[in-house]
Amino acid sequence: MSKAVLPPELLAKLALIKAKRAKTVIDHLLKNGQITTEELKNVYGYSHPPRAARDVRELGVVLERISVKDASGRSIAAYQFGDPKLWRLDVLAGRKNFPKGFKDAVARAAGGCRCAVCLADYDARYLQVDHRIPFQVAGEPTGKERDPKDYMLLCGSCNRAKSWSCEHCQNYLVQHDASTCRTCYWGSPDSYSHIALRRIRRLDLVWTDAEVSTFVRIKRLAKNRKIELPDFVKALVGDYLESLSLCGLPSPHKRDNLHLIPLFQHGIVFLPFYQLPV
Repeated sequence: MSKAVLPPELLAKLALIKAKRAKTVIDHLLKNGQITTEELKNVYGYSHPPRAARDVRELGVVLERISVKDASGRSIAAYQFGDPKLWRLDVLAGRKNFPKGFKDAVARAAGGCRCAVCLADYDARYLQVDHRIPFQVAGEPTGKERDPKDYMLLCGSCNRAKSWSCEHCQNYLVQHDASTCRTCYWGSPDSYSHIALRRIRRLDLVWTDAEVSTFVRIKRLAKNRKIELPDFVKALVGDYLESLSLCGLPSPHKRDNLHLIPLFQHGIVFLPFYQLPV
């Protein structure tokens, strides 16, 4: 590996970066020319390398993801600086820190302190404020004050999933079209037309408290039938909707004054089951 060669004006800009994770990656790249995911994990202790790479990209720095061989000859991922002509100097100064109390404002705008993707409730300290439209694509929103509606609260797991998905999206890496991000699941999980440019629909389910026993039962049944859990859940939902159709019953959300009647499929009772007027 050799040192990265960059124009003096870019080196001067990079020297101004203070964010620890981004600075760690940049300093390593300047010295070695590339950094592997193993180095990010084992040398610097970053358990999610794409998040570290995203921190750098959000500063306007173009990173390329390449494949290299480790000491045993196994292929692993690595990052190196991309074409300096494509760097976005307008955002190279980096994102601004969120003012005190801004997380509370985002929570109020969202109607509660919960993850915008999986919808699970969390204590505020376990949620992270994230741009709906990635900082690398649009920078900071214009105007003197931030609008909480331009941001979302994400749990650590969903934030990592968003980072990985964005890293593999051509709009995030190359096109930088804010309107495309606005119609993406990761920007508007309650109303979207694609996920990272792919025609996908996604449902994140969280089972809590008394619901956990139902999850355990579903998981056991899926395992016994040698069906992947997501496929098994989709099959259950499909059978439930088909049963509604065969029985001539309307969709559950169209009924009021409901009570529950169990339906057995795949050896499990559906919840919430058929819903009929009392």
